[in-house]
Amino acid sequence: MSVASSVKIEQDDSVWRSARRFLSFRNISAIYIWIAMVILFSVLAPETFPTVDTIRIVLTDQAVTAVLAVGLVVPLAAGAFDLSIGSQLGLGAILVAWFLRNQELGVVPAIVASLAIGACVGLANGLLITKARISSFITTLGMSSVLLAVISWISKDAQILNLGSAFQQVANRQILSIPLSVYIMIVLAVCVWWVLDNTYMGRAVYATGGNADAARLAGIRTHAVVVMSLVSCSVLAAVAGILLSSSLATGDPTVGPAYMLPAFAAAFLGSTQFRNGRFNVLGTVVAVYVLATGVKGLQLIGAPVWIPELFNGVALLIAVAVTRRQGSSKRSRTPAPKRVAVGTAA
Repeated sequence: MSVASSVKIEQDDSVWRSARRFLSFRNISAIYIWIAMVILFSVLAPETFPTVDTIRIVLTDQAVTAVLAVGLVVPLAAGAFDLSIGSQLGLGAILVAWFLRNQELGVVPAIVASLAIGACVGLANGLLITKARISSFITTLGMSSVLLAVISWISKDAQILNLGSAFQQVANRQILSIPLSVYIMIVLAVCVWWVLDNTYMGRAVYATGGNADAARLAGIRTHAVVVMSLVSCSVLAAVAGILLSSSLATGDPTVGPAYMLPAFAAAFLGSTQFRNGRFNVLGTVVAVYVLATGVKGLQLIGAPVWIPELFNGVALLIAVAVTRRQGSSKRSRTPAPKRVAVGTAA
């Protein structure tokens, strides 16, 4: 057999192994589960589930959750938890309505001001974690309570109505029968994916989340990375809040906290897909729609109203357990460093 033939066979084997690894259940289990759910609910609810309207509803309704979950990927990849994302979404939703209605700002100034305040919240979280050395759990949990109080104060615990038709078009304008909020979600997801997977900043984020001490020794400014990740998460949470107020045509002070659990469930479930335990954008977006498909299917076959909370909670527990198991398996496969006695050569 010629050398060229041997090389060709080895290349073919390598391609086949790569394809098999990518298509394995462990790597893309959510895709297979998604397909199974679509088939199951299509059989159980043939008149309501497998329709274009259902697809459009699920795609549209989950755009806000997907934006929030994509934003959450960044601090999680950097090793920080942001438990205030739901309240940050609520703050963005009520601020943009308050600026539009009470302060009579235009649509663009109101959006810019809301995003700027969202960035300030993320900056405060980051500085408290890195400078005051308060854990991300405690910092963001406390910030969540503070933001809920701010939302209550700004809104006076009442909805802010009559936000104007121009603002409603931000999320509701349709292109090819799909609302603009879906396109915004896709653009933001692609941007975050590109930064995390193709830039030095993305590599620094993953290095910080993997081992902050090693990253620091390698010259990465880990504190700056953590602060940046929390600021970006807060800005995307504000975007999600703005899109929500635009789609509802109302500033509702109660909407934020309900989005925290679905976002965390999607981010952790997404980390089990494609990247073997690493938080990633593609897996997160897929997870958002897998979970939404399950919830929608259960609702259409007459499941109780508490099913979404149960479904997302169980999904989060399973995803965290799988992520921990993958991490333990990865560590067990890593050979222990060779011990070298002092004064001897390696």
